[in-house]
Amino acid sequence: MILDAFRLTERVVLVTGSGHGIGRAIALAYADAGANVVCAARTQAEIDETVELVRARGREALAVPCDVLHTEQLEALLAATLERFGRLDVLCNNAGGALPRPALALSERAFEKIVRFNLTSPFLLTRLAVPRMVESAGGGAVVNISSGASTLAVGGMAAYGSAKAGLNQLTRILAAEFAPKVRVNAIVVGQIDTPGASSALSPEMKRQVASNIPMKRIGAPDDVAACALYLASPASGWVTGHSFSVDGGVGAGSVPLAFPIPPL
Repeated sequence: MILDAFRLTERVVLVTGSGHGIGRAIALAYADAGANVVCAARTQAEIDETVELVRARGREALAVPCDVLHTEQLEALLAATLERFGRLDVLCNNAGGALPRPALALSERAFEKIVRFNLTSPFLLTRLAVPRMVESAGGGAVVNISSGASTLAVGGMAAYGSAKAGLNQLTRILAAEFAPKVRVNAIVVGQIDTPGASSALSPEMKRQVASNIPMKRIGAPDDVAACALYLASPASGWVTGHSFSVDGGVGAGSVPLAFPIPPL
């Protein structure tokens, strides 16, 4: 039965940035598919809540506080995963983000921090995880969460968009290097109604954004989670090195700025 190909029964998945929003939705989708979930984020209370939601679905879960900007915390995250579960099958590099800022007001330090958060950290964690994935499970999958800012000319997102574009290319290169044992794919995410977006966008701005999306609505975290489940599961067993757009049909090209940025 084809639906069985979407199952992750007894597999172990690690999701960064899983305290809320897209990361939490992905973690719960994996749990619904039968996986045990390691939830990582900076805020202990948030990942504790995600863990309880996973356990309510009958799966095991582990909360590991982690700031992905620090390599030693990435190492500790992987060690905690293997100590608890003894294996790793899927890594979802979801942690990331940045506030909009005009390029001429973006300091060298801020630019480099945004790139580390959104590109360097996923690379470092993947580099740590893939050998353990092969040793413990024989193979697996990496799912990188990218952004529409990687392909669209979104003002105020010079560092973030560049980092996510790099993540798309990193996905392609690592897929070629890790095949056939580990698949690597990315999701290019459009405008999603998350707590962070809700705090930055007024209801009127949300309506304006939705009007520019062919599907005429802002996306939900579950829209991304459904794609993340496909890319983590055996259903995508012959898919690697690709970036899948989950954006309501926006596609490539410039779009009106969704976030207000301060003037120069």
